[in-house]
Amino acid sequence: MPALRSLAASPFGRRALAALLYALLALPLALAGFLLTLAGLAVGGVLSVTTLGLWLLAGTVRGAQALGAVQRALARRLLGVEIDAPVPPRAQGLLGRRRAALADRAAWRAAGCALLTPFTAVLGYVAVVLGYVYGVLLTLHPLLAPVNYRTVHEPDGTTRHVSLEFFGHQVDTWPRWLLPVALGLLLLAVAPHLVRHALTPHRALLAALLGPSAAERRIRALEETRAHAVEDAAATLRRIERDLHDGTQARLVGLAMHLTLIRELVGAGAERERVLAAVDTARGNATQAIADLRHLVKGIHPPVLDEGLPAALTTLTADSALPATLTTDLSARPSPAVESIAYFCAAELLANAVKHSGAGSVGISVTAREGRLRLTVADDGRGGAVIGGGSGLTGLLARIRTVDGTLSCDSPPGGPTVITVELPTT
Repeated sequence: MPALRSLAASPFGRRALAALLYALLALPLALAGFLLTLAGLAVGGVLSVTTLGLWLLAGTVRGAQALGAVQRALARRLLGVEIDAPVPPRAQGLLGRRRAALADRAAWRAAGCALLTPFTAVLGYVAVVLGYVYGVLLTLHPLLAPVNYRTVHEPDGTTRHVSLEFFGHQVDTWPRWLLPVALGLLLLAVAPHLVRHALTPHRALLAALLGPSAAERRIRALEETRAHAVEDAAATLRRIERDLHDGTQARLVGLAMHLTLIRELVGAGAERERVLAAVDTARGNATQAIADLRHLVKGIHPPVLDEGLPAALTTLTADSALPATLTTDLSARPSPAVESIAYFCAAELLANAVKHSGAGSVGISVTAREGRLRLTVADDGRGGAVIGGGSGLTGLLARIRTVDGTLSCDSPPGGPTVITVELPTT
């Protein structure tokens, strides 16, 4: 029964109704944009030898961009499709803005989108008519038959009302009504799927022409990763400076003071116990300073990485507070930078599992195939991890993207959590 209720409610659920509304709005919007853009380009092209024509062309492509912004907003609100807006060109003054509009590839792609969208938006409209309109009419046929009919004039002069026929047979009696009702219910059940698949070409066209191009996305990604790399380097330098100043430097200053005190005590002929106590304190400061330096160096580049990533991860899992298993299969050794990123990702994900997951065990797998290194960390905890949800995954993603890596998180409520990091091996 729950499955039947879900099937009955699916054509009129929130997502289905949002897609239905989008399909109904997309075609009129596309037709209006098509006519205005076509007229603007045609008249502007004819008058392009004059200043008025250039202004008309610039205004047309800018209008197409405004229409594209409306289409992106509708797709985001009703379909949940995120399409990034292209970066607008910088221009000053009226003539500068006109030149920028005429030279902007994104603006011309928006104009091309306005000319093509009617041919893709009509598919969604057809799906709405087929799935919802005909579905409702067939389902309600027994109620609509007395008013929804056509008059047929026979050769003998008589007339008859025909509401619905299948292969020359009228569906006008109780047993035969089951056929259109069943067909109508079937159409309503599959209507959301029809609309969603019919809108696929339209979504693909919007994403291809209204979003940034591949080169623009690459440039934007490089700018973001460069900014993250600079911020990460600055944060690392600040951390090193703070650790040296607050820890190691203070201990070395204390060591120097105690050595001075020892010299003074020896020169003054102090008691042996006082000299040994000062020596023990100085030795303790020296030992702690060495430990601080080792910890600091390990945070920059763990020495165990010099032996390779498998050895470093073996040491990491051996020191884990959770029972951890490690599987490695590396056909070739990655570059030192990739090894370092993979190691710190594994350390951060293992720490997250210990602190937040409530897991009883965790597994780490590292493989390298066809120039890609894949690191997978899986735990049997409560799940619910989200990138950007304050779990540290956002910082990992920023570090990974500096080398064109990717991070995916599969963590349904109740678990398990599987986080996969992919990095180029070189």
